[in-house]
Amino acid sequence: MIHSTAVVSKKAKIAQNVEVGPYSVIEDNVEIKEGTKIGPFCSISGYTTIGKNNQIFSNVVIGSIPQDLKYKGEKTLLIIGDNNRIREFVTMNPGTGENGKTEIGSGNLIMAYAHIAHDCKIGNNVVVANVGTLAGHVTIGDSAILGGLAAIHQFVRVGKLSIIGGGSKVTQDIPPFSMCDGHPARVRGLNLEGLKRAGYSTQDRMALKKYFRILFLSKHPISKAIEILNPEKAKNKDLDMLVDFILNSKRGICL
Repeated sequence: MIHSTAVVSKKAKIAQNVEVGPYSVIEDNVEIKEGTKIGPFCSISGYTTIGKNNQIFSNVVIGSIPQDLKYKGEKTLLIIGDNNRIREFVTMNPGTGENGKTEIGSGNLIMAYAHIAHDCKIGNNVVVANVGTLAGHVTIGDSAILGGLAAIHQFVRVGKLSIIGGGSKVTQDIPPFSMCDGHPARVRGLNLEGLKRAGYSTQDRMALKKYFRILFLSKHPISKAIEILNPEKAKNKDLDMLVDFILNSKRGICL
């Protein structure tokens, strides 16, 4: 299952049925679990753990030291879940600082040439399209979609079930369930198609559409819009989560 031209450290922990393609290099502190397939010309290094049944295509670089001038060689982690597809020339870095950690969930599709920098946290069932670029400390919620060539500023949060248009410049937090686009990115509306695919009922989608209209598409300041919607928070867990996301934003919301 390991090609004769691959270089795999004897200190690496490789499950029995892992496949490693030609000319790939796996260094000392790497752990790769059952069913994962590593394509040709890949480099996997650092304190990296890769879960089960991942498919990693050619020329992927995982676990190389962060592109962060503050990094001083400390032990940091990169943890990847199960059933991810990581396409050609993707790069992923571990965390920085003591206990620094980059975490990738499960069921994600990371397309060609995407970059995931140090200390990022990616949820489950996320799509990062070609050349999507995440700076350090970015958080992406479950089932979010990042369009091709979009760039995410450091410390930005991307909410669950949101979608970001290709080529967008994202400098502030992307609300859950939103459809955002632009340079810089702005909320354009509700991600109705994403909600439909996620199994949201027509009633739930229409309720969120009403909330979005008040929060993001009206002339109310965001604080006033939240005040208007406060009585409905207890009735709708999605609105409660949306308001909580806004109130806990440190970079501001991309209104």
